[in-house]
Amino acid sequence: MKAHFRIRRFNPETNAKPYWQDFTLDNVAPADRVLELLHRIKWEQDGTLAFRRSCAHGVCGSDAMRINGRNMLACKVLVSSLAAEGAESVTIQVEPILGLPVIKDLIVDMEPFFAHYRAVMPYFVNNDPPPADGRERRQSPEERAIFDDSTKCILCAACTTSCPSFWANGSYVGPAAIVQAHRFIFDSRDQAAEQRLDILAAPDGVWRCRTIFNCTPACPREIEVTRAIGEVKLAIQMGAERMRARKMTRGGTE
Repeated sequence: MKAHFRIRRFNPETNAKPYWQDFTLDNVAPADRVLELLHRIKWEQDGTLAFRRSCAHGVCGSDAMRINGRNMLACKVLVSSLAAEGAESVTIQVEPILGLPVIKDLIVDMEPFFAHYRAVMPYFVNNDPPPADGRERRQSPEERAIFDDSTKCILCAACTTSCPSFWANGSYVGPAAIVQAHRFIFDSRDQAAEQRLDILAAPDGVWRCRTIFNCTPACPREIEVTRAIGEVKLAIQMGAERMRARKMTRGGTE
């Protein structure tokens, strides 16, 4: 099978604006991943092509990019998922994720994304003395189930950079940061829920979400992002005190 690549290129040192460049690869197998083919282009045809990658197993999230118009991890996308059944060729368009400044080619500046992440206090807060028996602070399976889904986030930015609200206003905290906040807001052991809810109730917080649902299918970890955002909105509406009582009594589903 042949693979015809169309890659959006940009080098701020030499280019006034981005442009598209075409590449063709022979002997491509349906089970090949897009990341492997990008390696072939870089190693065999153009060593200046720049993109991020690390684990190549869908865990680090570093190779998030737009592939045929959708945010994906290049290491998880098989050629077979992009080609018609029985086709002898496939066309693959690759560009950087949207809404973040492009450093070079497919590499974007992640600092604005991580600034939003840091803003929601993405860490455990509990000022009570540790349990006297020396064990961890305990939690029931039912309490854990409430926020289990949002612990899966790998901070790839695929959800945030698929969001039109984020494209329109980069000050919006974005889906990924809200998912990270959700993980701690609904943790029965954490004591900073009110602070996080106050942060997310601000003008650039959760209310900029328009429930477009782009974020959920963009997530490579299959997190129900829109649901998590909705639960945070509801928590703000209910108030922190009622929310705490609710999270101690409800199960993992509404």
